[in-house]
Amino acid sequence: MTELEFPGGGPSSGSAAARFPSRHLAPPVVRDLPPAPRSIWPIIGPGVVAAGVGLASGEFILYPYIASQVGLVFVWAAFVGLITQFFINMEIERYTLATGETALTGFSRFWRHWGLVFALMAYFANLWPGWATSSATLVTYLVGGEVTPIAIGMLLSIGVILTLAPVVYVALERIEMGKVVAVLLLLVIGLTTAIDAQAWGDVPQIVTNAAIPSEQLGFALLMGALAFAGAGGGQNLCQSNWIRDKGFGMGTYVPRIVSPVTGEPEAAPSTGYVFEPTQRNLAQWRQWWKMANVEQLVTFVAITFLTILFTSLLAYATVFGRPGLASDITFIQAEGEALSAAVGGWFGTLFWVVGAFSLYAAAVGIVDYTSRLGADVLKVGYLRRATESKIYFVLVWGLVLFGCVILLVGVTQPIVLLVISAVVGGFMMFIYSGLLAVLNRRVLPEAIRPGALRVGALVWAVLLFGVLSALTFDQQIRNLLGAE
Repeated sequence: MTELEFPGGGPSSGSAAARFPSRHLAPPVVRDLPPAPRSIWPIIGPGVVAAGVGLASGEFILYPYIASQVGLVFVWAAFVGLITQFFINMEIERYTLATGETALTGFSRFWRHWGLVFALMAYFANLWPGWATSSATLVTYLVGGEVTPIAIGMLLSIGVILTLAPVVYVALERIEMGKVVAVLLLLVIGLTTAIDAQAWGDVPQIVTNAAIPSEQLGFALLMGALAFAGAGGGQNLCQSNWIRDKGFGMGTYVPRIVSPVTGEPEAAPSTGYVFEPTQRNLAQWRQWWKMANVEQLVTFVAITFLTILFTSLLAYATVFGRPGLASDITFIQAEGEALSAAVGGWFGTLFWVVGAFSLYAAAVGIVDYTSRLGADVLKVGYLRRATESKIYFVLVWGLVLFGCVILLVGVTQPIVLLVISAVVGGFMMFIYSGLLAVLNRRVLPEAIRPGALRVGALVWAVLLFGVLSALTFDQQIRNLLGAE
């Protein structure tokens, strides 16, 4: 192994742990990589959770909204966004598989406050309860009532669920799996009853008429759709936490977050582990890496793209080109009414029920991952004597209560709230995609570092989200100057 020096870490002694910068954090402990399972089924979960949390703003609001306004010309961006995020997610998983540490902890090895910067950005992006208000809006289509009190009730129930669950990840996985099953059921029924032959015949337009309709919709909305195609922003970073809680690779050695009320809190270690690149460990690594890639492809990527395609087609087949169609979330009301007229009242109701549950489950996942990121960073770098579980629950209730305040002061427009979150998320991805390439190439043993293709995908992500962020900020500044 090449001898290297890192600030405060001293010269490499040949150990895999010696490559890790240790000025701010202790080097990881050397342990063998646990054996990989013989089949993929025991590790199915993190990709489903990612898809479940991600099946929200992009899938039920942003892409269908775009299809309702300009047709199918922007669906191609969902595929680009998903493939880009697949490579980002796998580099996040690579680091955690190899060390048991989150990517944020890895970033903090280079500069102590990197993790805090990203945790604060994720927290800011998700302070605005756009998912809860979206779900509440759909509930009003079903039973009437006012959006604000329903959304506040949803936020409070999320806090209770995440507080009382004995092991938080297990509860989250069950909620998101239930959501994915409901969405797939809606997809199967809708494919055979709600989308007519003309809409199916227009599917090739996704490729033949591909466009960037920025003049009609603005870069902020389009960037939000691309960045939130599947996941986006801080959610990608939370892949580290979810696979660690599932017991992937070296994450097997790290305790899980449990409820301080119904479980036994266990303080997670401040740093992780690393394995020496022996023949046995590398054989186990290849098996883990193969399974992790397959798990992401067949759950996160496949489920999310099929859902985006279906919901966009559904909006296109029912409300595209309709005169006077609202340019806000109420287009979903028009879509549900059109589905009721075309298929039957039962299907319009099912559409709203699944949409409301999907957006609520997404809100649960968003509160969870935002608080997870913050708790991990604060525990590792700043509050080492506190338990991660207690930090997590303080952050959960902080998000819930701030969201309630936002709603009480009258900010309830879901599209506006979601675009704010998406723009911040896209800027985060621009920064951490580059950091991931540096982290995995510099500190991991040579045998498990990303190759040229994976590094190239991260460079593409930096360019993609960097350009989109610049264009969006430029447009917003122009809009402000024009308003003056």
